[in-house]
Amino acid sequence: MSKVNDFSLSRRNLLLGTAAAGMMTALHPYSVLAAENSAHIRLMETTDLHVHVFPYDYYGDRPIDTAGLARTATLIRQIREEATNSVLVDNGDFLQGNPMGDFIAYERGMREGDIHPVIKGMNVLDFDAAALGNHEFNYGLDFMMKVMAGANFPVVCANLVKGTTLAANAREDSLFMKPYVILEKEIKDGAGNMHPIKIGFIGFVPPQIMNWDRRHLEGKANARDIVESAKAFVPEMREQGCDLVIALSHSGIDSSDYAEGMENASLHLAAVGGIDAVFTGHHHLTFPGPDYEGLPGIDSTKGTLFGKPAAMGGFWGSHLGVIDLMLERDGNGWRIANFLTEARPIFKKEGRDVTPLVESQQDVLDAVTEDHEATLAYVRRPVGKTSAPLHSYFALVADDPSVQIVSNAQTWYIEQMLKGTEWEELPILSAAAPFKAGGRGGAEYYTDVPVGDVAIKNVADLYLYPNTVRAVAIKGSAVKEWLERSAGIFQQVEPGKSDQPLINSEFPSYNFDVMDGVTYEIDLTQPSKYDPQGELINPDANRIVNLQFDGKPLDLDQTFVVATNNYRAGGGGNFPGINDDVVVFVGPDTNRDVLVRFIVDKGTIDPAADTNWKFSPVPDTTVLFETGPGGTKHAKSVQGVRIEPAGDGADGFARYRITL
Repeated sequence: MSKVNDFSLSRRNLLLGTAAAGMMTALHPYSVLAAENSAHIRLMETTDLHVHVFPYDYYGDRPIDTAGLARTATLIRQIREEATNSVLVDNGDFLQGNPMGDFIAYERGMREGDIHPVIKGMNVLDFDAAALGNHEFNYGLDFMMKVMAGANFPVVCANLVKGTTLAANAREDSLFMKPYVILEKEIKDGAGNMHPIKIGFIGFVPPQIMNWDRRHLEGKANARDIVESAKAFVPEMREQGCDLVIALSHSGIDSSDYAEGMENASLHLAAVGGIDAVFTGHHHLTFPGPDYEGLPGIDSTKGTLFGKPAAMGGFWGSHLGVIDLMLERDGNGWRIANFLTEARPIFKKEGRDVTPLVESQQDVLDAVTEDHEATLAYVRRPVGKTSAPLHSYFALVADDPSVQIVSNAQTWYIEQMLKGTEWEELPILSAAAPFKAGGRGGAEYYTDVPVGDVAIKNVADLYLYPNTVRAVAIKGSAVKEWLERSAGIFQQVEPGKSDQPLINSEFPSYNFDVMDGVTYEIDLTQPSKYDPQGELINPDANRIVNLQFDGKPLDLDQTFVVATNNYRAGGGGNFPGINDDVVVFVGPDTNRDVLVRFIVDKGTIDPAADTNWKFSPVPDTTVLFETGPGGTKHAKSVQGVRIEPAGDGADGFARYRITL
């Protein structure tokens, strides 16, 4: 039975601070404090690696300091040096998530005797065990099993069932993987004596894989509830003599009441009798830490779920989840006398500045260098073509091709994901915003992909952020308010006046959502209904006019599904009524990945904007705005608005005039 640790917070912070800076060479205080018949063991977790072995952004085609198992490897080796006893595990989602994963799956394949690059890196570091994550299924079961065959460590999953039928009892299920593994080790106590210990690791994957990867799993597999599976197998692990049972839960932390089949079940998993500690993931967050502060059953400072130690090690190798256990002999076994948890980072971020805290381990890089070079050639090679230029110079003043292609891809994806669900018959709209627009990154910071070949790395120009796809179900009235909030980027104009400023520079372009699937106009003579922070300031204002769906005035009571991203659906940008309460689909894929798949699927894309929105006419009125000078070659082709050059702007920008 675990008890609350009494290790002083100041001493703990000093320890973690020096370790993060790469200064730790001494033993962890638990190892120093251990006496005869007591021992210190460090449990380490990587999670959500998503094939990030090299510290490299393949979309941007540049090195980075915020990711990479080769960097996390330095932490792993530091921590092994700090402890007398240690174990290393991975918590899933290592197989897909960047172009290296796509290159191996779609281009090179897994040939006889091949070792997947992420497995090569993990083998170098001597992982003890791993769990499956939901993204392990993205390329199909056959591919996944070929990859697992190259691992020098066991992979476990207790709730992935062969066939479509679940047995009456989870213990009777026919499983693809072993539900758990029991490592029989010897650990050294504080007096230097060696003792046997049995450590059991049991793995879990979100049951939602049956929806997310239906095309690969339907008719071949089924997924049982996480907590139900744990209640079946954990007693069996104890019966087999486990001294410690550690859950490898590729499932996030959700403080909601338990519900069968819930996606993020790690909190309720911790409550299962016989589980001593939980490694969690899937959320791409860190634990302990402020992300889960104040939620019932969760201590985000001590790092506990219902009183049991837990850790989540970020994503892409950004952190290493660590659970330190002080063990005491209990008869012929062990009990947890004390614990500490942490998520140790590989970098420090202050504002926009990133400082690496560790360097890469060369042997990990060496193991994957050939695959890395092949991936670079892959991302630099065309994967499709575009029949129209993809640029964002005029994305704030007219319907834009760089936004249009993102909306098209989101709609394409959500249509597939909602098949077979209760939302299948609802009309789908798509909301997307221009990221490289508005001038915040300078006069050159705009998307500009010419007609012709599109390489995977060009996708970074189209979608800057590693958001994931989500969908919300809202009424037509909420669609209108969504657009009213977006229209706050524009200044109010006075009819009959020339050359008025158009763009509110305090409003970031990533909050200017364009809604595809409806048509509408923006009346600039009206004041903005919302301020740049999304606060209601003019309740009676109505900038969005002539709002139509399917050629008719939008029914404010009709329900629509809107494809968007996790930032917006989670309340980012403070859009009225858009939050977790209206989310109906949480995708396992990033918007970037969906965009790449869309381009590959279509071969040649036609991103020409469909001019579904425009400004309402205002007689004898002109406005001014600035954009990058590269827009000169595209200005005449912009549809739905009359644009003409108006001289040079400040700081290298070009100024343009719009006649309303």
